Amino acid sequence: MSEAVAQATERTGRAVEVWGTAEKCHDPYLRCALYGAAQTALGVTGCCVLSHSPQGCYQLVDAAFGWQDADYTETLTLCTKLCEDEIVHGGEETLARTILEARSLDVPILFVVTACGPEIVGDDVVAVCEEMHSQVDFQIVPILCAGFRGDQNRGIDIALDALLKHLVTGDGESGAVGDRSQPGQHVSRNTFHATRFTHHVSRSVCLIAPHANANPTWMGDLAWVKEVLAHMGAQVVATLTHDTTLREFQQVPLAEACIVLSHDAGQKAAETLAERYGFEQWCRGLPLPIGFTNARTWLTQLGHRLGAEEEAGRLIAQGEALVVEACRRKGLEQSAMHRAPAAIVADATVGIPLVRFITEDLEMVPTLVCLRSGQAGASEMLERELADLGLHVKVVYNTDVYRAKMALGQARPEMVLGSNIERHAVEELGIPFVFRLVNPISRFRMVDRAYFGYVGMLNLIESIQNDWWDRYRSKQRRYKARW
Repeated sequence: MSEAVAQATERTGRAVEVWGTAEKCHDPYLRCALYGAAQTALGVTGCCVLSHSPQGCYQLVDAAFGWQDADYTETLTLCTKLCEDEIVHGGEETLARTILEARSLDVPILFVVTACGPEIVGDDVVAVCEEMHSQVDFQIVPILCAGFRGDQNRGIDIALDALLKHLVTGDGESGAVGDRSQPGQHVSRNTFHATRFTHHVSRSVCLIAPHANANPTWMGDLAWVKEVLAHMGAQVVATLTHDTTLREFQQVPLAEACIVLSHDAGQKAAETLAERYGFEQWCRGLPLPIGFTNARTWLTQLGHRLGAEEEAGRLIAQGEALVVEACRRKGLEQSAMHRAPAAIVADATVGIPLVRFITEDLEMVPTLVCLRSGQAGASEMLERELADLGLHVKVVYNTDVYRAKMALGQARPEMVLGSNIERHAVEELGIPFVFRLVNPISRFRMVDRAYFGYVGMLNLIESIQNDWWDRYRSKQRRYKARW
């Protein structure tokens, strides 16, 4: 994003003050590429993910397993458990042996994700996977995603590229990857039973990168998008990736369009599909549908694309009435937010649409926006939002925890919309309110709560209200209970 930031400084110095930026991974906001690739691979139902790594890096695969809500009865993970000898001298033999041991598992496909050590020492992972193809009865997809390649969003893009390359093949062709070869049969991308698609299915769409989202229950956002598309008469042919069956990859070329559900990853996959199959990309350049205006704009464009303007209007009217009625009946503590200076610390997916949401709908005044991530175009999108709202906001791109804390200390907002990290980071800064909305978050949620759409607005407002009232809870016990 550094080049885009430099252009932003030149173009919009009046509206946006941009701090320095660095193209690197900043943990704990963002994990490394291995984590993002594992997130993506584990979104394929019934797969096995083999981490060619030491055991420590394998913990990232475990974390990704939880982020995808993968079913442990269907989805399996393995690790080559590299030690000092393999890291120094290479672990190709260990990788080959582990792949052969996976023959005892009933899986149709094995994804091999790589950590830094094997790639630095020069393991030829692709060659090992090709050699092992003839000895196993499942397909093997190597994903070179060492942590030094970038952060988790870069890993998502790397994995999506590998999935499109190996599971959706040719110009208008798709392999029958759900059909498993016989033991001993060599399987490569050139031996698929290809089916040529000569047309797109009208009103069909492929959804991309819903998991590149700091909403800790992003599955709720995905469900809302699918529900809206169904109301407008559209068919989702594939989701890349969440609960994605291998058969869905065969259907990808049939889609008429794609929608990228993240401002942090997935755009490269959309461009690949556009180049290969002539896909349109719907809702490109629009903030995701968080808040009244963003949801209205997003649904309106979607309705126009699908020829469902009347249904889009009905969804908008019904949703806005739902939010207004709920806030009126339940009682929204809005007066304290009126004109209150606020800061946003989040990824671009959630952070950019929050700017308009808190400005127009909650009547706060954003004074600081710290984006921990964002793909190409995110900075321009944020600039347009700030200019349209007439806001003078300090912006920090590619922030880390230290720089976010320093920026918060200088801005001194009354309210911060962020994560559990900000809750602890501002304790000595005297900032009274931190609304914990984005990952990492110290809340367990059994039910997936959307941020997109109108129920999503209510979910955000509820979280904000709960943190608002939490301020008045005593931090020390001042009496001895009788029970």
